[in-house]
Amino acid sequence: MTQLLPLTFLLPLAGTLILALSRGALGVRASTWVGVTSVGLSALVTALVMVEFLSGDGKPEAVTLWTWISVENFQPSIGLALDGLALVMMAVITGVGFLIHLFAAWYMEGDEGSTRFYAYMNLFVFSMLLLVLGDNLLLLYLGWEGVGLCSYLLIGYYYKNSANGAAAFKAFLVTRIGDVLLAIGLFLIFRELGTLNIREILTLAPEAWQQGSATVELAALLILGGALGKSAQVPLHTWLPDAMAGPTPVSALIHAATMVTAGVYLIARMHGIFLLAPDVLYLVGVIGALTLLMAAFAALAQTDIKRVLAYSTMSQIGYMFLALGVGAFDAAIFHLVTHAFFKALLFLSAGAVIVSCHHEQDMTRLGGLWRRLPLAYAGFLVGGAALVALPLVSAGFYSKDEILWQALAADQTGLLAAGMLGAFLTALYTLRLIIRTFHGKPGSDNASNARAGSGVAHNLPLLVLAVLSTFLGAWIYPGLNGLFPPGPGEATAAGHTALELVASAVVLLGTGLGAWLFLYRRAWLEALVRDGSGAALWFLWHDAWRFDALFDRLLVRPWLTTVRWLRSDLVDRLLLLSGSIAMLLNAGLVRTQTGRLRNYTAAMVLGAVLMLAGLAIRAGGGS
Repeated sequence: MTQLLPLTFLLPLAGTLILALSRGALGVRASTWVGVTSVGLSALVTALVMVEFLSGDGKPEAVTLWTWISVENFQPSIGLALDGLALVMMAVITGVGFLIHLFAAWYMEGDEGSTRFYAYMNLFVFSMLLLVLGDNLLLLYLGWEGVGLCSYLLIGYYYKNSANGAAAFKAFLVTRIGDVLLAIGLFLIFRELGTLNIREILTLAPEAWQQGSATVELAALLILGGALGKSAQVPLHTWLPDAMAGPTPVSALIHAATMVTAGVYLIARMHGIFLLAPDVLYLVGVIGALTLLMAAFAALAQTDIKRVLAYSTMSQIGYMFLALGVGAFDAAIFHLVTHAFFKALLFLSAGAVIVSCHHEQDMTRLGGLWRRLPLAYAGFLVGGAALVALPLVSAGFYSKDEILWQALAADQTGLLAAGMLGAFLTALYTLRLIIRTFHGKPGSDNASNARAGSGVAHNLPLLVLAVLSTFLGAWIYPGLNGLFPPGPGEATAAGHTALELVASAVVLLGTGLGAWLFLYRRAWLEALVRDGSGAALWFLWHDAWRFDALFDRLLVRPWLTTVRWLRSDLVDRLLLLSGSIAMLLNAGLVRTQTGRLRNYTAAMVLGAVLMLAGLAIRAGGGS
């Protein structure tokens, strides 16, 4: 098994190198074949590793490929660690990643930049696998920065549109804030514990730090800062909606199924430090609750299909943070897996709608598509059912129910109430998304002339993800073999059934209310948001609680003003003074170079006269 493990990330890396070094000479079809096949082979190797791991004793394994750096006691290695958590993440990255790459073969058909697209996508899969397999934090950080780079490249894939470049730069800049905090956290951990090996850190941390000590609280806060940036949680969340500028398969892979869950993985992987910092762990849950509610309200007021799904992603990751905050690490990873299934399905179904409707993605210009695009409609129904956690039949029900139960068992009634309200709002915005997109009359010629996609590359990913988004996707979750301490709800089952009934009632109430409002009361809703308080709420939610405007006033404008002041400050002027004098003297000397012999002769004579006069004056003064 350890011999196969490096192949999981070396195969996508090989695909990247082949595509990058071809310099576009492969053509669209060959580039697609290389890009899809490399990830497909990686998924196959992952399946083999999973079968062997699960059929064995399930104990963690490690393999060191070589020593990366050796400076005194700082000797991080290129080492891989395989346990239940890494295995689950590998399965999601390569399995869902392969389906998305396959769908991209249909979505990107005929695109002139296919070589560049698949090179970036393969590089992302390589970086993400490195992130989850690394046995030390330095190697994890290398993968962490790699996925950030790929995110920047893929958001700005359509670089001829300046808005896409701005969105890519925004994502890169905001996530860098978290990355810097994480890097400082690594420095702190190494200084205190003398190692960056993850297993050694989890062993040494309880011995070196007392629970609640200032050092461990600071280390946990710095790690949390890194997680907030990658996972788009408040306040480092503003980049994700704009990241929808990239191709839809990018949104499905990077900004829904894998990269944005890296923060959840990081906190779960470093759970030993967070258990020593209970206040920071509780803060994780509070941030998750705030994010899931704020993003859910924002999703209610979006008109772009992909932006609705982007805010939905932020909200669902908020559920994962909520689970982490109550110490239910296994429940958080469980929801991470099911969310990867149904959110990838929703994004790919949205991609099918966008391409079929000639790249129209404004819901006000869509409608009436359920007959024209039956597979995409089915994908939205199944994925939407999982998103709202429709009882018993959907994968999302089982994972979200586990999170709510753990919050109740931990006696965190505030977090539980936030989760319940979030479930109600999720049902509302999901019904709005489906009804506005697929029901009613077409809102434009693009919708009226929509043509359904076809072929294996289009159909197979949607069908497989639809199956995985049902209860079958929850049942195949292997668990983590006791990798984490037991969650608060694992010691008792009292009240679990009652909670399931209440949560199911909340979901069904939200679903029914959403169907009634958006099918039969649409005109009333549209009138409600035209003026008064309804219009104010619509504006606030549509603009995502005005966080961008707030950051612009608090951070961007003061920074630009400071830059303008410093651009012409006194120090600069003094430093530039010598250069200005030299330029002035040069300008004067240049004027003497006329090319006229008469002027040069006169200057020489004048100079000689002045020199003689000076000598005469000096001689007269001396006598």
